[in-house]
Amino acid sequence: MENKNILLTVSYDGTNYFGWQKQENVKTVQGDLENALSNLFKQNISIRGASRTDTGVHALCQLALLKHKTNIPIDRLPLAINSFLPNREIVVTNAIYVNEDFHPQNSVYKKTYQYKIYNAPFLNPMLRNYAEFVYKPLDIEKMNIGAKYFLGEHDFKAFCATGSMAKTTIRTIYDLKITKQDSIVTIEITGNGFLYNMVRIIAGTLIDIGLNKKHPQNIPYIIDSKNRQRAGKTASACGLTLYKIYYN
Repeated sequence: MENKNILLTVSYDGTNYFGWQKQENVKTVQGDLENALSNLFKQNISIRGASRTDTGVHALCQLALLKHKTNIPIDRLPLAINSFLPNREIVVTNAIYVNEDFHPQNSVYKKTYQYKIYNAPFLNPMLRNYAEFVYKPLDIEKMNIGAKYFLGEHDFKAFCATGSMAKTTIRTIYDLKITKQDSIVTIEITGNGFLYNMVRIIAGTLIDIGLNKKHPQNIPYIIDSKNRQRAGKTASACGLTLYKIYYN
């Protein structure tokens, strides 16, 4: 039996993980998922993810490519894998066959992230691992005005953290909007790709706009400056979720 290309959809709570990518001597999502697959198939299994997420970042729709010859029906495979996962922090929610030439990164043409902010006078302890806490009222209208300047293709060097291995800092943002329901502010951003900490730096900059620390109209100048110091802080990892990945 030949190996099959199987694309897994994975959701996880990243609170207790040192990110997606497998590393030595630390707990990672990829590491735990590969251990579960290795125990299920009784051999060493490696997978490749569509997107890296950092320490403390969550995912609703991570994609991982598994190459394996298995007799387990594809619709039963998520249940089989989940039975070998050590806790409820990681769940495989779907599995499909994909073409032999499918690449989990190169086949992706856009991604959507959501950044959550709990905007209220006092911290909600139930949300401390899933939202940035901002106690001063945010001006959502101004944040949306600022968001429009990010749309399109730009050099986002000013919104990239030190340590990036990207060959180019040019990216395209297709959509960026901010909504508020009760005390939860959601920043949703869709682009063809994102630099290291780019979404969190954009979120930190929009928070500054919402707090009247920065003017919305300054965004083009920050982008053109390519200077990380002119953008806002890097918002905390806990508020970030990889929400959706679109692939060909």
